[in-house]
Amino acid sequence: RRTQAVCVPAIHLHMTAATMQVSQKDFEKAQEQLKLLKKDPGNEIKLKLYALFKQATEGPCNAPKPGMLDFVKKAKWDAWNSLGNLSQDNARQKYTELVSSLVSAESASQKKDASPEEGRHDGYETLIVTTKNNITKIMFNRPDRKNAINHQMYREIIKALEEAGRNDSTIAVITGNGDYYSSGNDLNNFANVQPGEMEKMAKDGAVLLKEFVGHFIDFPKPLIAVVNGPAIGICVTVLGLCDIVYASDRATFHSPFSQLGQSPEGCSSYLFPKIMGLAKASEMLLFNKKLTAAEACAQGLVTEVFPDNSFQKEVWARLEAYASLPKNSLAVSKQLLRSMEKEKLHAVNSKECEVLTERWLSDECVNAIVSFFQRKSKL
Repeated sequence: RRTQAVCVPAIHLHMTAATMQVSQKDFEKAQEQLKLLKKDPGNEIKLKLYALFKQATEGPCNAPKPGMLDFVKKAKWDAWNSLGNLSQDNARQKYTELVSSLVSAESASQKKDASPEEGRHDGYETLIVTTKNNITKIMFNRPDRKNAINHQMYREIIKALEEAGRNDSTIAVITGNGDYYSSGNDLNNFANVQPGEMEKMAKDGAVLLKEFVGHFIDFPKPLIAVVNGPAIGICVTVLGLCDIVYASDRATFHSPFSQLGQSPEGCSSYLFPKIMGLAKASEMLLFNKKLTAAEACAQGLVTEVFPDNSFQKEVWARLEAYASLPKNSLAVSKQLLRSMEKEKLHAVNSKECEVLTERWLSDECVNAIVSFFQRKSKL
């Protein structure tokens, strides 16, 4: 094998290294996808995944054989040991293929289970937008990125809110696909920006953010957030602009602005002190306190918390009942509730975006984001 390596041209060796690197990335991606599976694949598959993972990361089984009565460890050891001298590259490949097949099977099952009358809207890549039973559902759909909001997703949410505001649905619902509601602003929005482009990036970002928040302020129908998991940043701050917020008990609420050298947005600098009081709002917006669902509910940010195992069933039964109420009455009443403050909210939105533009251009913010990416690369 060494003799062959000497004879192979250098460019071929380079390509082989690149291929191995891609394989490692696919392996890491498969580990993330496995966490997003909603259905238990069963003990047999889990043992196989465990064995392939150990073989891929450590090589052939090197652990002492457990005692016969230690059934769980014995089963794991047997599964790993059964792979013999399978190479780490092949184990990585088989692990990735197995996870891919599980993801595909679950996706196909979900499509099959979906009601045939559920109307899916075309033209979205980062969202799943459907209208059914007088409800327009806007679902964040970047589960592999924890539903982080990139520039495209900002624009698609704006488009979805515009469509939902005009169509025949009675209410609109925002939720997330996968384990997360949303991890907030995708910090890759800031990546690869050249020094000479920073000012344009900041100004363009502020314009997009102002339009995005403006659509929440002006949304004409009841807007309900169904927070299925952790929520971070912008997707937390705009909750104050929703009419109802239902949360799973595994949801958390975090707005780490000062950690990233930034400042509040989504009208939270005005609405959060009104909702939860100045001291509690300061703890969250200034000092990055992460709230549990129960804490967020106690402080008024969340309307009601549900057990995770019954969350979807209970919430959607309630939403369908709401959607059967007279549509125009709901819209008129919602606008009455919001009309007195709408002008104030737009002014707050403008000011927040103005301050954020300055923060994005500050050395403090740039250094904080660089530090974030450095920490992330070490994980």
